[in-house]
Amino acid sequence: MRLLLSAFAPELGPLAGDPPAGWEIATVGVGAVSAAAATSALVVDRWPEAVVFLGTCGRYDQRLSLFDCLWATEAIATSVEEVRGGAYRPGIERRRWIASLPGALPGHAVAVPPAITCTKEGAALLAALAPVEHLELTGVFEACRLAGMPCGAALVVVNDVGPEAQAQWTANHAEGSRLLVERLRATGFFAGA
Repeated sequence: MRLLLSAFAPELGPLAGDPPAGWEIATVGVGAVSAAAATSALVVDRWPEAVVFLGTCGRYDQRLSLFDCLWATEAIATSVEEVRGGAYRPGIERRRWIASLPGALPGHAVAVPPAITCTKEGAALLAALAPVEHLELTGVFEACRLAGMPCGAALVVVNDVGPEAQAQWTANHAEGSRLLVERLRATGFFAGA
């Protein structure tokens, strides 16, 4: 059995009520801390062969288009204040997690700030690290790393990071999640689990 996660059920798209054969589904909540705790508990309880996270993300610039689907190759813990030089992390703190499961979508790094970036200036600063922003991946990847569990994540771009992000996300997240599942099914990703 493989475990398919999302922050909340709508981001599983049509799989929310009908998981693929060989997969179980669960939600982990919003934000890296909730995702880490919930993923750890699920992995210990179910001990799957692998974990895959599905979700939505916002783009920092035009490298990706709205509704592009991607495989998160790396999750980077960061913040606008860190990039500005006004904050730092202790040298021994883990800041980057590499996906340990290959995916069938174009690969991109993903920035994971502690909160949604809501300014164009912030988006421009974080764009130097990754083309997109997402809130849960560092938590999911760390929980899986500690358990020695292969993991990966597929995301769909549904908004521009900045002042209009919430309105765009609200308008686009359901359709984006549906398209992400459709794209993964087309690649055969869920077969053979």
